[in-house]
Amino acid sequence: MKEASWDDLQLFFHVATSGGLTGAAARTGLSAPTIGRRMLALERATGRTLFRRGPTGYLLASDGEALFERVLVMQEAAEAIADWRGDVLTLPIVSTGADAWMLWFIAGHLPAVWQPEDRFRMCYKALDTGLDLTYREAHLAIMHGRPERGNFATRRSVSVAHAAYQAATFSAANHNWISLGTEIAVTPADKWTFEQPDHWITSWTNTPLMLLHLIRGGAGRGLLPCFMGDAEPGLVRAGPVTDSLTYDIWITVHEDERQRPEVRMVIDRLSALFSAHADLFAGRRERA
Repeated sequence: MKEASWDDLQLFFHVATSGGLTGAAARTGLSAPTIGRRMLALERATGRTLFRRGPTGYLLASDGEALFERVLVMQEAAEAIADWRGDVLTLPIVSTGADAWMLWFIAGHLPAVWQPEDRFRMCYKALDTGLDLTYREAHLAIMHGRPERGNFATRRSVSVAHAAYQAATFSAANHNWISLGTEIAVTPADKWTFEQPDHWITSWTNTPLMLLHLIRGGAGRGLLPCFMGDAEPGLVRAGPVTDSLTYDIWITVHEDERQRPEVRMVIDRLSALFSAHADLFAGRRERA
């Protein structure tokens, strides 16, 4: 026996509850002849007579009544699933912008920021430090400095240090460096490697993630935030902290958004997460 499709069972439900093809056609937008052919095909697929056809319409036969009871349970379940999905889509969103390194860190500590039972959704946006929250590209942003203008609320957080890193197996005699490309370099840390006149750059990339992979793979030395380099197995520092690149994190939110409970919750959670790892951010957790 050919298995009946859910589409045909739903169509059967409409015919049964509307009493005929005309009512089902009005509900579904299909033509009455098309619905009639599909009901006949459904009877053939099930091997049962589902309707008693007459001048007054389509009446359910005994097998049709049995099928209708089962389809009714399926229809109610489908509607419950649709309602459940609709509830999710109506949950508020907290859009959080940060650079790629910070988003990677947040993803690695996600339970401290968001959990599935939270009654809001999260959006994570990779943004450069020139973000203007005035245009609501994000509800809150993790920025490298305090905004100089705009109607924002800010919370100062931890300091972020940078250092050069290399693979633990990298030869000390090898002088190769890896850099981000000049076309995407925005921050002083992004530009630092190619601004050093004595650094021999043999590889470069346009994504921070690839920069980390290249360093880890042994392609050369490269500059990383300490919270990335010191936490990465297989990497060691290739020099001291570059003090001139250290900056403070500022959690920034538009004044109109700060009173939303879910936004306040995310800000508090981010602040607590960063504070708990302050030594890692500041470069005070170098591995021996």
